Amino acid sequence: MDVVRGPVAAEEARERLALALSAVARGDRTAFHDVYRRTSAKLYGVCCRILGEGQDAEDALQEAYVNVWRRAERFDASRASPITWLAAIARNTAIDRLRARGTRTTAPIDEAADIADPAPSADALLEDAGEAERLHGCLAELADRDAALVRTAFLEGASYPELAARADEPLGTIKSRIRRALIKLRDCLCR
Repeated sequence: MDVVRGPVAAEEARERLALALSAVARGDRTAFHDVYRRTSAKLYGVCCRILGEGQDAEDALQEAYVNVWRRAERFDASRASPITWLAAIARNTAIDRLRARGTRTTAPIDEAADIADPAPSADALLEDAGEAERLHGCLAELADRDAALVRTAFLEGASYPELAARADEPLGTIKSRIRRALIKLRDCLCR
């Protein structure tokens, strides 16, 4: 029952708000008060997302409602829902206010040195690339079947039993082949 009432109630609220906006367009102050009462919390949220909480958002909200009072005759229920139209006015008002500020809070450039950069440094990237190249070169020195076993085990995370099943070989043979391949890799990488 609530599932049916929910959408119906929402549609009725939308219609009441559209009717109130039509009355505001005719200069009805009571209807304007009703629009404000029904929508101010949501529109304040819109302003706060853009400007942050505080006086600036409150001023933007007040300015948005002044714009609603002046432009109510432009509302067309066939083009947008009332709350969408109102939210667009609040959003645009808040953005205009943000642009009018023109000031940005910035810190001196010296403070940027204390901010850690999580990205690897250029020399670390070069070192990693060199190690990867060495590893690929050493893998190329292994027999193709052994290199494939090592790649599958360590890059794909396949277990020894899975590798034995895939290769149709005994588990002990797979373990021995991988162990010998890893020893060859270690010797190659330590040269």
